[in-house]
Amino acid sequence: MAIAQLTPTERDAALASLPLWTLAEDGLAITRTIRFADFAEAFGFMARVAIVAEKADHHPEWFNVYNRVEIRLTTHDAGGLSTRDVALATMIDGFAP
Repeated sequence: MAIAQLTPTERDAALASLPLWTLAEDGLAITRTIRFADFAEAFGFMARVAIVAEKADHHPEWFNVYNRVEIRLTTHDAGGLSTRDVALATMIDGFAP
């Protein structure tokens, strides 16, 4: 079963419910940068997200330097944003400071 890309209306509603996330310039992903107290806190956050993302079979694109984690969520199989990204973003928000 194919994963459906969000319609523009669905995307806008999702972004309204995720105020800390930004639509990427290409319109195919959402992004968020999170800063932590130090590297250990950032790495611990990434580990918690990794466990849940693996169980959901939906993995973030991310970049970490010291206390900063940059996250990009998109669903490649859908060719852009899907409900899977919204669900993972919501979960990430629950783990973030």
